[in-house]
This record gives sequence, structure tokens and C-alpha cells, in this order.
Amino acid sequence: MICENISINAGGHLTFAGQDTVELAERYGTPLYLIDEARIRNNCRQYLSAMKEHFGGESKPLFASKSLCFKRIYEIIKDERLGIDVVSSGELFTAVQAGFPVENAYFHGNAKTDFDISYGMDCGVGHFVCDNADELTAIEREAAKRGIEQKILIRLTPNIDPHTHEKIATGKIDSKFGVAIETGQARELTRQALSSPHIRLEGFHAHIGSQIFDCTPFCDEAAVMVDFMAKIKEQLGFEASVLNLGGGMAVRYTESDPQIDYAENIHKISVVIKERCAALGLKLPTVLMEPGRSIVAAAGMTLYTATGKKEIPDVKNYLSVDGGMPDNPRYALYQSPYTVINASKADKPCSCLCTVAGRCCESGDLIQENVRIAEPSRGDVIAVLTTGAYNYTMSSNYNAIARPPIVMLNEGGSYIAVRRETFEDLTRCQL
Repeated sequence: MICENISINAGGHLTFAGQDTVELAERYGTPLYLIDEARIRNNCRQYLSAMKEHFGGESKPLFASKSLCFKRIYEIIKDERLGIDVVSSGELFTAVQAGFPVENAYFHGNAKTDFDISYGMDCGVGHFVCDNADELTAIEREAAKRGIEQKILIRLTPNIDPHTHEKIATGKIDSKFGVAIETGQARELTRQALSSPHIRLEGFHAHIGSQIFDCTPFCDEAAVMVDFMAKIKEQLGFEASVLNLGGGMAVRYTESDPQIDYAENIHKISVVIKERCAALGLKLPTVLMEPGRSIVAAAGMTLYTATGKKEIPDVKNYLSVDGGMPDNPRYALYQSPYTVINASKADKPCSCLCTVAGRCCESGDLIQENVRIAEPSRGDVIAVLTTGAYNYTMSSNYNAIARPPIVMLNEGGSYIAVRRETFEDLTRCQL
């Protein structure tokens, strides 16, 4: 199995976090999102411990809300003493509703509206991660209205190739995010921030992409950012106290994916930062990172019920399930790989080669193509692994399909954190 929280019990059923997935499907219905609470907490603690050890001071991880956003997750993140990053007023609202202390929140986004900025300040958000000059002007204006000094970081594009899918690469010079170092725009935005009376610039941020297996791009990013910090100190007399390196470390979706030692990656990055700062005469900044996928992805699993197998001789076998792109659009978007298991027959040989198809009226509504699972029958529970990140948060009501619930698993059993949507929910906003 690709994760240690997955096994097979004496009845031949797949277990997740020690619990029988077939029994969970019977109890809560399908489609069904499962989340392993202990796995999330353990991942948070590993990041926090490694960052304290290798960066010291106030350095810490910020959970990337876009990967998984609902009230219970913010309660867990608060318990584990992480900060958060949010990319919308809706994510911030959810955190506030969960009682998360938003002075520990960083508000991201390349297209913040005046409402976003105003709402963030009204909520008392700790930092804005400023994306561009127009946004900086808007932050200054809103802060002036309130007579406050708003803390910010400036988002930079360091022009690093992360060697990942182009749709999740964000740090190259032509990115929609941030301001480029190479063009001189980053220096000019820094100058503007330093001259804004209601802005307190604390440092810089970069995020080069997601699902990155190699540590080298992160080390390159760190080097470029420290070099920029040194130039800004020399040219503008400002020494950044905060360096936020974003997130993006990969997770294993299939057996062929390599294992990643996140703590070792953090150690390697810290060596680059410490050596570079020493060579350039900089104080070691507070280092922040923004893990999302690597905290919650492997803590999630989605369960479906098989609705039928269709065989096209000498062409393809389709296995249809009762969910699909409304609850997981990632394969349709960028052919994301997943591990699929017949949870009802997890102890049987994987003799059936099939394409797992969703229920929507779209040819592209597929969960995975050409996977091998135990011979399925109508009614079998089909499990898709590593779905804790970018599944629930990217879900939709396409074809007027209600979203699944989120059920949390812990040592005490299971509990509903997000209820299943009803037909009434589908028309609740309609007049």
C-alpha cells in the first residue's frame, strides 16, 4: 500500500485509519470523503518540529487553506499551533467561524478585490501577501481609513522551473502571480511599499508550484530570494525579517511515486539559507512555509459504489461509479494519477483492467484510466486513495449532483464534519 494508514482486514475489506471502508460506506453512503485526523495532526507536528529545528525562532508552517477548507480543519490546525494562508474572503470567513486566531493568517491572491482587503482588515488578518502595485495602493488606502499600519509580504516570481505540470507551476517569470525579480519590478514595488505610511513591509514571499518531488528547485528558490534580500538591503537599506518560501512538496499518489522525506528537504533548504545569509551579511530571517497537499492529501480517501461494468471487446472496459468530476475534477483538469482499489475485494487479485468513469454527462468525466483492480460487481465499494487535497475544495454541483459529506476518522471512531448536501441545498440560493 502507498500509505501506512491503509491495510486489509480479515474480511478482505480495505481499511483506512484502522476502520473498515465497506462498513463506513454502508453507514454514511457514497460518494464519501474520509479524512484521517491522526494523520493530519502527525503531519503538522512533523513540519513544525523540522522547521523549529532547522530554522529556529518564530519560523513555522502555514497550512494552505486552498487544499482543504472546512471548519473542522481550522480547529485542528489551531490545536497544532500552525498558521494558515487563505486565498479568498470565503476561506477567511470559514477560519473565523471555526474560531481560528486570524492574526496568524496570511491573505494571498493575485486579484484581491477592495472588499477582500476591507474584509481582511475588519477581521484583523495578520498579513497580506501583496501581489502587485495596484493592490499595494488599495491596501494603503484601506489601512489609512482605519488609521492602522498593515503588515505585508510582497510576492515575488523568482523564475524557477519546478519541473511539474505547467498548470500548477507558479514561479516562472510569466506567471500571473507576483512581481518579477528579473525585470526590476520587484525592487520598485518594494520601494513603493517602504514609502507607504500605513504599510509595514516585513519581507518577501514566493511559491514556485505544486507536486514537486525534487528538492533542488526549492533550494534554488531559497538562494534567489536571499540574493534579492541582500540587494534590497544594499540598494534600499531595508533588511527583510521574514522569508516565506510557499509550499509545493509532492505526495505519493501511486506506487511508482518516490517517497519524500519532508524533514530532510527542510534541512537542505535551511543549509542554503544559512550559508547564503552568512556570505551576504544578512541576519537569518523568520522562515515560513505553506504546506497543504503534503499535510492532508494522504489523510484523505474517497469511497464510491460501483454501478456497472461495461465491456467493449478488444477496446476498453469501463467501470462506472456513483461520483466523478463533481467530487474530484483533477483527472479531467490535468490527468492526475490516483491509486484505485476495489475495497470490497481488497484481498483478491487485481485481474480487471478498466477505466473508472464518473456519472456525469461528459466523456471526460473519468477518475482514472487503465487501472487494475479486483473484478468488480455492481454494489462493490471502490476506493480512490490520497484524495484529501484539492478534492472537496474543488468540488461542484455539476449535473445538479449534491456534494458528498466529510467523515473524520480517529481513535474514537468516526464523525461527520461536513454533512451531505441535499436536493434542497441545490436550490437554496435560487429565487
